[in-house]
Parts: sequence; structure tokens; C-alpha cells
Amino acid sequence: MFSLVSVVFTFISATIMGIFIVAALVSGFNTLTPILIAIVAGFLVALPVSYFVAKAMTEAE
Repeated sequence: MFSLVSVVFTFISATIMGIFIVAALVSGFNTLTPILIAIVAGFLVALPVSYFVAKAMTEAE
């Protein structure tokens, strides 16, 4: 399960962090601090999302 969560986390974290960075830039926050906050927030949001996606994938088998 851990290896599946790790692989899923790689893709989901990059996607969520990218969405948060684009949202920050479109909102007019174009300095380093809001972008770093978006990265950390995306990382933290991706942790439980990856777990639940991996759990759903293993239950589907």
C-alpha cells in the first residue's frame, strides 16, 4: 500500500501544487511568499488525497 501511495502522491501532489500556484498567480500574488505557501498547501492537501485514491484503487481490485 505504501508504494502505491508513493506513486500516486507523486502525480497528485504535482497536479495540486500546480493548480494552487496558478490560482495564486492569477489572483495577483506574484511574489515568492504566496507561491511558497501555495506549494506547501498543495503538498499538505495531496497527502490525504493520495491515501484515499490509493485506498480506492486497492478496494476496486
